[in-house]
Amino acid sequence: MTEKITNNEEKSLLNSFKKLSIQISLNGLSFCIVDTVVNKVVLSDTVLFKIESTPYLLLKELKTLFEKHNILTKHFSEVLVVHKNNLFSLVPKALFDKNELANYLKFNTKLLANDDIVYDEIENQDIVSVYVPFTNINNYIFDNFGEFEFKHSSSALLQTLLLQKPSSKSICYVYVAERELELVVLAQKKILLYNQFQYRTKEDFLYYILFTFEQLQLDPKNIKLKLFGKIEEGDELFETCYTYIKKVSVFLPKHNSYSFEEENKESIDFTLLN
Repeated sequence: MTEKITNNEEKSLLNSFKKLSIQISLNGLSFCIVDTVVNKVVLSDTVLFKIESTPYLLLKELKTLFEKHNILTKHFSEVLVVHKNNLFSLVPKALFDKNELANYLKFNTKLLANDDIVYDEIENQDIVSVYVPFTNINNYIFDNFGEFEFKHSSSALLQTLLLQKPSSKSICYVYVAERELELVVLAQKKILLYNQFQYRTKEDFLYYILFTFEQLQLDPKNIKLKLFGKIEEGDELFETCYTYIKKVSVFLPKHNSYSFEEENKESIDFTLLN
């Protein structure tokens, strides 16, 4: 005799193979749900803020987004939260001591007495990302989903780019978001530089790239610049870069072979698919 499965049990079983990934920043937030059986993104959404938010308002926005899509009524096999902020520092593993986390941040970050400081180890690299997560977001996620994984955006982005085909020459990757950019320089699968910058104009955007080239003694005529995220070939940021950097292109980072619902393609954040 076979046991009958109720509709609710069937839905719970189907959802048990789905992974929820969330990216949080003071400029906006996004999420995607991946069906890990068929490797398909089944739902995603993005919210961008007109002005930089606060951790308190950020939590309210996340609750609103979850209510819109009934996220709290679903069950997930995995939950990942990516914290994107400038409260971080990359530390060589040879110099890393988990008992000295605050000392790695105090010179370039304003710390509060109750700040929770954590770290990620970058896979296959002798580098550790030390950072302050949005604790109120973590508490909310834990209260609703139980144990989950979280990491800093630097870890997620670097791991994504290290999956790309290695090059003997330096390549500069720039992830473009609303009012901010993340800049990575790699050579032979080694990280030469990672940093975040806030920009308001196309001149700001170009300045940070050219300043990085100058500091690393990279020739703008020879280095490849690969742009991705909120940018397309021919738009203002792309054309500004092309004026001074000839080997510039837009690309999609290599990731697991996920398929997408057509309406999800524009809202997806590819760093969430790492």
